Amino acid sequence: MSAQRNPNADILAIDIDADAIEAARHNAASCPWSSRIQVSMTDVTKMPTKDQFERIICNPPYFNSGEQSQREQRAKARHTDTLAHKDLLKACADLLSVEGSASFILPKVEGDDFIQLAKTSGWHLSRLCKIKTTAKKPISRYLIELRRVQVEMQTTSLQIHQGTEYSQDFIALTRDFYLKM
Repeated sequence: MSAQRNPNADILAIDIDADAIEAARHNAASCPWSSRIQVSMTDVTKMPTKDQFERIICNPPYFNSGEQSQREQRAKARHTDTLAHKDLLKACADLLSVEGSASFILPKVEGDDFIQLAKTSGWHLSRLCKIKTTAKKPISRYLIELRRVQVEMQTTSLQIHQGTEYSQDFIALTRDFYLKM
């Protein structure tokens, strides 16, 4: 999706899970933008800091506690014991250019904690999108964008469903990525 939306960008996709890397390599090789996508089995906290990125997009682990899945792969992807949020924020700070941004998707409760941790770590919240599944449901997810330099913050909201159908805002946002929109 990043390569599709950003025609001049080179993409480096990383993960610590071998199966996720295999799937990412397959997907990258199958897309029209494969020449601009690299996939690497790498721990973000161990990446060389000589590399400077303009943008980091991350779907980080989010559970801080609670029972872990019996499936190791699922537990690794969801629990912060494999990547603490403070370590992720430090890695992003080390890897981003001065004007760069880092984006994350998190459940609301964990997102609130993450935003506070980011602020105490010297980050500035530049964009926050509050996601609800329906008008009657509470906010379930945050899309968070952080920067090292302060900019005017933008807050938006997105409702995924309108009745039994996708909302017009959700369709407009995702139509380029879903065949059935």
